[in-house]
Amino acid sequence: MLDRTQLEQGLNTEDASQLLDQDAVAEDVAQDRGWRRPLGWLRRAGQFFFALSFSSLTRRIVSLNLAGLVALVASILYLSQFRAGLIDARAQSLLVYAEIISEAIAASATVEGNTVTIDPDRLLDLKPGESFGQPDESADFPINPERVAPTLRRLIAPTKTRARIFDRDGGLILDSRNLFARGDVLRMELPPPSEKPSLYEKTKATIKTWLNRGDLPIYRELGPEGGKGYSEVAQSLEGMKGSAVRVTERGAIIVSVAVPVQHFRAVRGALMLTTQGDDIDQLVMSERLAILKVGGVAAAVMIMLSLLLASTIAGPVRRLADSAERVRRRIKARIEIPDFTRRRDEIGHLSGALRDMTSALYSRIEAIEMFAADVAHELKNPLTSLRSAVETLPLARNETSRARLLEVIEHDVKRLDRLISDISDASRLDAELQRQDAIPVDLRRLLTTLTGVANETKLGHDVAVETRFEGRSPTDTFAVSGHDSRLGQVVSNLLSNAQSFSEAGSKVRLTCRRVRGEIEIVVDDDGPGIRDDALERIFERFYTDRPHQGFGQNSGLGLSISKQIIDAHGGRIWAENRIGPADADGRPTIAGARFVVRLPVL
Repeated sequence: MLDRTQLEQGLNTEDASQLLDQDAVAEDVAQDRGWRRPLGWLRRAGQFFFALSFSSLTRRIVSLNLAGLVALVASILYLSQFRAGLIDARAQSLLVYAEIISEAIAASATVEGNTVTIDPDRLLDLKPGESFGQPDESADFPINPERVAPTLRRLIAPTKTRARIFDRDGGLILDSRNLFARGDVLRMELPPPSEKPSLYEKTKATIKTWLNRGDLPIYRELGPEGGKGYSEVAQSLEGMKGSAVRVTERGAIIVSVAVPVQHFRAVRGALMLTTQGDDIDQLVMSERLAILKVGGVAAAVMIMLSLLLASTIAGPVRRLADSAERVRRRIKARIEIPDFTRRRDEIGHLSGALRDMTSALYSRIEAIEMFAADVAHELKNPLTSLRSAVETLPLARNETSRARLLEVIEHDVKRLDRLISDISDASRLDAELQRQDAIPVDLRRLLTTLTGVANETKLGHDVAVETRFEGRSPTDTFAVSGHDSRLGQVVSNLLSNAQSFSEAGSKVRLTCRRVRGEIEIVVDDDGPGIRDDALERIFERFYTDRPHQGFGQNSGLGLSISKQIIDAHGGRIWAENRIGPADADGRPTIAGARFVVRLPVL
């Protein structure tokens, strides 16, 4: 801001005014920014709340809950018994009230000799069209209006009830709407012209009439001589009391009752009591407003509870879906699925299932990647050797060198063929196990068959196989759920390994027994055993430890495939050494190797 001194020293009036205007604009902009900032925060918060809370699932939960509540409130408003009970109670009370008033009128308002005493001075004050003032008509009335008016005023004034007295011919004698405050008869004046109702009033009246009318007749004013047009008045002039319920054109409910006015058992006229147009409607409306208030509070509570319920369902499901989408796109190397397993419900179960599925998927991907790397490494060695032999073969100077190179080439080709066959078998294993359904497998019959085949072929070794089943009886079955061909492949592989490490003339012992709900298969040999550092590594892919055989005679996939098959059957496999007698120095010796397989019993 610039003060006057600065304006006088350096700037003229126009420049100063421009600067002052710019400062004012800057202040307005700053104020606008100050107001817009919280509004922007509120807008972003509202958008976030809408996106967070009103997902498709949230809208369905809130809508369904509110639909039930709205249907309940609407049915209560439309089918409420309060209105019918209120009308009946009001009709009964009006009948009792009308009987009391009629007794009072009959006791004090009748005229002796069936004549009416009329004050001539009062006739001069009446205007044309008034109900009282025609001597020729009032002389025939058996009820004296001058005596009825004070009594009627005192009895009707505290209530919102309209009272009309009719003579024996249905003519109107007295109307409580036309009474002075002191009880005199009021002049009957034409009602002032009513203004045309607005569209809102018409709509309100239409809805009100539709809600209130039902099968009720329309109430109409019948005029001073039309008393018998009211069914209850005609009934009361015959000496009986009656009641009727009608509705006005604006939907207001009118309850009317009529009782005879009797003197010495002679009907002198009829008393008709009617409720005001909005009397019952106000009570019904207040009751409906109370229902609507309760419904509004219930709706607010239901919305809050629905949002809370939806946040505990839609929010976790959305997070799980987003994580699954990121896993599909592989945005990162490894996506962690949100952990909701602490929830003991379907969301927790879904979270655990997705986490297990994702973990298994990543494990499978890693296993495939490692398998591909191992296969490439294992294939590279014989290919390198084969390439070297092929490149060296033209340079061989004599037949001996050429024959040795041809042997290397033949060895590497056989090694490649063996590797490719085992790799193909290992790659098809998972898919085959997933496609085939598990069936009950009788291990007694399977092991007996495999033992007979091993003893007949002996696989180039003079090593027999001995089988023993340890059960309660010789006929006990050892059944597991699985694939008989793959389990047979495992047992054949273990027997072949045991025979290859055993000395000629020895035996391989195969034992089958039950151990705490599992079937245990044990293969023992009398070979050199397994080095301690190789007890776990022998189940790795392409690992082989056969010092007594030449290089490249084994692919190293047999035990790895066996472990993969047993894992797929939910079992376990491990290797250990059998401890033999102590040597001369007192140290334990190794009597041979032992492979143990355990499968869950069927």
